[in-house]
Amino acid sequence: MAVSAMPSIDTGETPMLREDDMSDSNVSRRTILKSSAAIAAAATFASLGTNYAWAAGSDKIKIGLVGCGGRGTGAATDCCHASAQVQIVAMGDLFKDRLDSSRAQLKGDGDKNKGVGEQYAVNDDQCFVGFDAYQKVIDSGINLVLLCTPPGFRPTHFKYAIDKDKHVFFEKPVAVDPTQVRAILETSKVAQEKNLGVLTGTLFRHHTTHREAIQRMHDGAIGDIVAGNSYYNANELWFHARKPEWTDAEYQIRNWLYYTWLSGDHIVEQNVHRIDVMNWVMKGPPVAAYGMGGRQVRTNPNYGNVYDHFAVEYEYAGGVKVVNTCRQQDGTEARVTEYFAGTKGTAQPAEGKVGSTEKIKKENWGDAYVREHKDLIDSINAGKPLNEGKQIAESTLTAIMGRMSAYTGKRVTWEQAMKSTLDLWPKTTLEFGPMAVPPVPQPGKEPLV
Repeated sequence: MAVSAMPSIDTGETPMLREDDMSDSNVSRRTILKSSAAIAAAATFASLGTNYAWAAGSDKIKIGLVGCGGRGTGAATDCCHASAQVQIVAMGDLFKDRLDSSRAQLKGDGDKNKGVGEQYAVNDDQCFVGFDAYQKVIDSGINLVLLCTPPGFRPTHFKYAIDKDKHVFFEKPVAVDPTQVRAILETSKVAQEKNLGVLTGTLFRHHTTHREAIQRMHDGAIGDIVAGNSYYNANELWFHARKPEWTDAEYQIRNWLYYTWLSGDHIVEQNVHRIDVMNWVMKGPPVAAYGMGGRQVRTNPNYGNVYDHFAVEYEYAGGVKVVNTCRQQDGTEARVTEYFAGTKGTAQPAEGKVGSTEKIKKENWGDAYVREHKDLIDSINAGKPLNEGKQIAESTLTAIMGRMSAYTGKRVTWEQAMKSTLDLWPKTTLEFGPMAVPPVPQPGKEPLV
């Protein structure tokens, strides 16, 4: 089977440093609306021109999962923990083994203390495999879709979901090149016009410690920000050894982290979390990036064409410089945080430290994985769906412009990145077969387009 656009389904596991002690504090099930109230609600929601099926007469939110790797399975679990309204009713992946593994985890394999219990309601005929699985999931009668594929596939899946009037939770990042970022921005506008919910997996936006700390910063607790440092320095992630029956394309998709056309490189795929916090603190994206990076440890061809470390100086309005570093190298000291200096003091949002004010209680990251879904569901129930599309598109492009600078050895402005014609998607029909790997970019030789 082959497709000419970008539709594929993910294999991936979560590439996020995560605490496993997630809160299991489900919100209460909504009272089923009485018939008269249901009619009134239906009329109200119909006037909004969007998909509020569950609010119009049912307390069930039908969820479809696209991309059944570790992050997709985690997102489905988190969504169930966020609300007792949720039922997982459809699932799709490019690979049957990933679909089967995810189903077993969500069901709990017969262990009542595992899985999501009765919130798993997926029949065999609602499970789909192949390049068109995302379409079948979205067309299966769901209300909200979880898009958890490799980032390179995100724009096509997102557009299809919004065209079909579905609310969307999609994982970060949402693109791998400027061409895709522009597509995400356009689709997000359409979602806004349709009053559809769009929320992304940048969980720190829903993390109590970060939210309170950054609000204090915006309220002037450390004065005007003059400089900052940001870090996502971590160890290496998973890798799947090649099996004899895998074609080049299947091997790359199963190891999508290591191919820029699928992941955007780790400065985009993983580090976008810290970049998003930077932009949040600075109230918008930077005006330019000047960076460097390379491969010191992951030099084996098995690791595709990505780097294993980056260091980028981002320049924000007013000439404020924030230096971001990220790496994926085993045996190194991990650091995932940021520091900001202001005219009246310093702040470390991840630790709840803001100037001389009382330290904020540090919340587990796992709680935010659940809360982001709860916030989306609550906003839809209230008739005011959140839309984080533009926000995540800008943070994704910020990461991309840092990569562009490191790859080329040149300073890259926001305007250059926004107008760039760079398009990493394979120019031939995507199918299981031969697929060449582009060379590892070399600064001074890699063109800036």
